Amino acid sequence: MDAGAVLVADGRGLTIDGHENGFYLGPTLFDHVTADMSIYREEIFGPVLSVVRAADYEQALALASDNPYGNGVGIFTRDGDAARDFAARVNVGMVGVNIPIPVPIASFTFGGWKASGFGDLNQHGADGFRFYTKTKTVTSRWPSGIRGGASFVMPATTGEGH
Repeated sequence: MDAGAVLVADGRGLTIDGHENGFYLGPTLFDHVTADMSIYREEIFGPVLSVVRAADYEQALALASDNPYGNGVGIFTRDGDAARDFAARVNVGMVGVNIPIPVPIASFTFGGWKASGFGDLNQHGADGFRFYTKTKTVTSRWPSGIRGGASFVMPATTGEGH
C-alpha cells in the first residue's frame, strides 16, 4: 500500500470459529500494482491477488513472460487468435484460457517455470505418475531376410497344456 497499490479487499483479521488462536488470512486483493513493487516481484502464495494493468496486449504478454517467476497465468478473451497466441508465446508453466490457472485438478500438471519451478517433474498429472514409475526402454535390431517365414497370427491355446 505504501508503494501505491490499492488494497481492495483486506483479508487480515480473519478468525475461524473454534480456532480463534490460529493464524489465518482471508481473500486479499490489491489493485494498481506495478512491476516495480515488491508485491509483484515476490511470489506470494495464499488468497492474495494483485491486479497489474497493461496498456495493451504486448505489454501484458511481456509482464507475464518477463517476471522472474513462472507459476501460472490466465487470459480472458473472446478472441481465439489472441488466446492461442498468448498460450504459445507466454513464458509461464501453467496457462488458463477463460479460466483462472487450471489447477488444483490432479489430472493436470502443477508446476511453474523459472524461479517457480522445483524438481525435475511437475507434481500432478502424467509427470506425477512418471516420478513413481519405473520405465523400461528396449532397443532392438532384427536382421533382414526373414519376412518370408514370418507369422503374424496370435498363437492359440488348445487347452492341452500348450
